[in-house]
Amino acid sequence: MCCFSGKVRTVGKTRIFARGVEAGVQALVYQMNFDAEQEVAMILPLPVKLPIWEKAVRFVNLEGYDNFFEKLDKLFPQIVSRGRGVAETDSLAMKTLEVVQVGSYEASFVPTMEDFARLDNRFRIDPKAWAKLPQYKDYGFAVFKLKAGNQKVHPMAFVFETRLEGELFFPTVHIHDGEVHEKESFDHSLYAQGWENANLRGEGWKESLENAEEKIDEERAKGLVWGKGKVYRKRIFGSHPNVDQLLAAKA
Repeated sequence: MCCFSGKVRTVGKTRIFARGVEAGVQALVYQMNFDAEQEVAMILPLPVKLPIWEKAVRFVNLEGYDNFFEKLDKLFPQIVSRGRGVAETDSLAMKTLEVVQVGSYEASFVPTMEDFARLDNRFRIDPKAWAKLPQYKDYGFAVFKLKAGNQKVHPMAFVFETRLEGELFFPTVHIHDGEVHEKESFDHSLYAQGWENANLRGEGWKESLENAEEKIDEERAKGLVWGKGKVYRKRIFGSHPNVDQLLAAKA
């Protein structure tokens, strides 16, 4: 799951794909089911390369590939799910942040915490919550504005310049009620690819039976998936420490 600017009733079936596109560049694709009474923003903290600039994130429209993760799952042996959905640097000049239309979303890249002041109040998280997450003090943030209601959102995708050498980053810290809890309930499937010839190593990760091109349409995936490579998957269910996930991706 992720960080929300307001209360949500339920969040579940969170799926995140991370790929090392090349050294210093990572792609992320994110999809979930959620229900909220009012319009909210989903906020993904990102370890963007320093110094951060406003074009460090490029959004990708995957509105036409709603079953992207279902196709990824077909690369793996089919098993019965054990989980279930669970409720619940210096700031740049003060000008309005660029907002782009990405499929059915409005999306923005917020370079620093201070730059949240350049967004509407409805799409910010209480600074007291961020204060409990000091690791994000120099992160950038991808922000997606979501409509109210019970829905399965189409995949949200972007590419960003990462500061993490040899690691893939999965934003999984939860803020759903304005509070940061030490542990949270997870209903996550994580998917990963490294850049060509990279070795992915991490506990609990399983390799796909086939190369991605057997199930994934690379054109519809806008080049975010490496067709000739295997995909790796890890599932996380139940109560776990409220932290982000990392996966080593070394040549």
